[in-house]
Amino acid sequence: MPSDAMLKSMNTIHRGLLKISFGKVGWSAGKMPVLELTTIGRKSGRPRTVMLTSPHQIGDTIVVVASRGGDDHHPAWFLNLRDNPAVKVKYKGGDEQSMTARVATAEERAELWPKVTAKYKNYAGYQEKTDREIPLVMLEPSSD
Repeated sequence: MPSDAMLKSMNTIHRGLLKISFGKVGWSAGKMPVLELTTIGRKSGRPRTVMLTSPHQIGDTIVVVASRGGDDHHPAWFLNLRDNPAVKVKYKGGDEQSMTARVATAEERAELWPKVTAKYKNYAGYQEKTDREIPLVMLEPSSD
């Protein structure tokens, strides 16, 4: 499983790529759109930003997968948004937008998970690596 240091390094490199390309490179990965998610740290209370892919979108709702590569632990960004669902999202190079995050219901996950894994098989492999159910997170526009 990727270490915290490796994940942080990958995010730093990704943001650097966006910066040096003036936003022209880095808004897609593996044929998925990339987004920049900013949560509030559950321990620090400080903004925390991570680059994520979105395998599925439903209208203005963006779906992300809290897989952490199939690790037995949830990613820190997931724990942050679970405790404070008010997030900021920069999507496909657009302006930062206030959104509300929520974990998909059991019914939503049952409907969406087969769609996600049919198109992006790596997520099915991640689920096989762990006993935890990998959450799907719905990022929805907020009125903020």
